[in-house]
Amino acid sequence: MLRRSLLALIASLVPLTGQAESARYLGSFVWTSADERFGGFSGLDISEDGRHFYALSDRANLFSGTLTRTENGAVSAAQIDTIQRLKSNDGIALGVIKGDSEGFALAPNGTAYASFEGKHRVAKLSLANGQTVDLKGHPDFAKMQANSSLEAIAVDASGAIFTLPERSGAMERPFPLYRYRAGTGWDQPWSIPRQSGTDFLPVGMDFGPDGKLYLLERWFTGIGFSSRVRRFDMTPNGPANEVELLRTMTGTHDNLEGISVWSDAEGIHLTMISDDNFRFFQRTELVDYLIPK
Repeated sequence: MLRRSLLALIASLVPLTGQAESARYLGSFVWTSADERFGGFSGLDISEDGRHFYALSDRANLFSGTLTRTENGAVSAAQIDTIQRLKSNDGIALGVIKGDSEGFALAPNGTAYASFEGKHRVAKLSLANGQTVDLKGHPDFAKMQANSSLEAIAVDASGAIFTLPERSGAMERPFPLYRYRAGTGWDQPWSIPRQSGTDFLPVGMDFGPDGKLYLLERWFTGIGFSSRVRRFDMTPNGPANEVELLRTMTGTHDNLEGISVWSDAEGIHLTMISDDNFRFFQRTELVDYLIPK
């Protein structure tokens, strides 16, 4: 087992070669703030022009603001405009258990959703006052592992909500992909394959302007974090035509957990944010990669 883990770690450190398509690194911005609520970011949404953001903390605070970018498209500054505390349906601020917010997604009609892993669930979220209304859950949610459940959430062009747990329950077991449709509720029609021999775990996802599903995964190797982004076509038979767009060496970035996909004349942009776990030796980063046209 030790030899297998060591070989897998070495594999994660080797740059990928021979790929038909890969993401190009643009830059990283270390984001700081004196506000005690700042940090722990797990969810991210970037506007279509790449200039405005929502960033969700895992302590139930939703930040919104404006980004400044360099000529090549990398973030160079971030201004916080509002900080909204997430609340229950009756208007009470979410506590520690119910307030472990992880994923954030905006539907095409502007409706916001958040996923949680303290009490495993997905909720509709008011951007005006932070009030949340829980969606009726899938039966599997209640049985999910503590602190390893619904990290990632995304909404497709039709308004269907997708989420998946951080852990699948076994190294060889794929990650179940859950889908919520209005009038139908939850089902679990498909899964995301789990690569044998690695410990990459899903922490964020988004549907790009191309309709494809982008999945951000991280691996804590014991000495730092390695990150990976895979892309899937969404077919009538589920996710297909997997492409690994990037895999970083351990320590390249901090604990990347949120991803937002947008585009401009240069191509498809991947903007990601790290969770510093409110620890002084970690950092909040906004990291940009580009898939050129």
